[in-house]
Amino acid sequence: MKPPAVILAGGRSSRMGGGDKCLLPLGGKTLIARIIDAVAPQACDILINTNSDPAPFLPFGLPVLPDVITGFQGPLAGILTGMLWSRRRHPRQAYLLTVAGDVPFLPADLVLRLAKALYDQKADIAVASCPRGLHPVIGLWPVDLAERLQHDLMETMNRSVQDWLSSFRVARAEFESAALVNINTPDDLEVCGRLCA
Repeated sequence: MKPPAVILAGGRSSRMGGGDKCLLPLGGKTLIARIIDAVAPQACDILINTNSDPAPFLPFGLPVLPDVITGFQGPLAGILTGMLWSRRRHPRQAYLLTVAGDVPFLPADLVLRLAKALYDQKADIAVASCPRGLHPVIGLWPVDLAERLQHDLMETMNRSVQDWLSSFRVARAEFESAALVNINTPDDLEVCGRLCA
């Protein structure tokens, strides 16, 4: 399975002081460059989802789209954007891989293990998990949930990925904590920088 993928880079990065934290350098590469390097061999195509100026993302040579629902509605809006893009561009693909824009150490078998969890556990959606907890924005989502997700975003106040997932059978694919480290603060960036040194 090589699904299309969306990198969710649309957050406000408030704990990092604002701006596009995925463009910050880490060990000689930006966070998003590291994520692209990890995802590209596992995906048939990659979309960058950001609500910022697209210009800094264009050199990666990938499509860049803002949320289809305006107003910083959170990662669910980015997931919906990815689903709708995938259905237009890859109509035969049933699933979409989603990853956050602040997880620079994604494993090479991310899709394989998510797909295995999806099928083994007979689930609707598969998400990544580690000993530190669930990572609900790293997952495999059926694109035919787009209409339901769009309805819920337009008609309800629920913006929590975890709450929205509670309506479905969700498989957990287990990974080591180091593979799913996310960078939220300058201290996180400094610690991860030492790991790359």
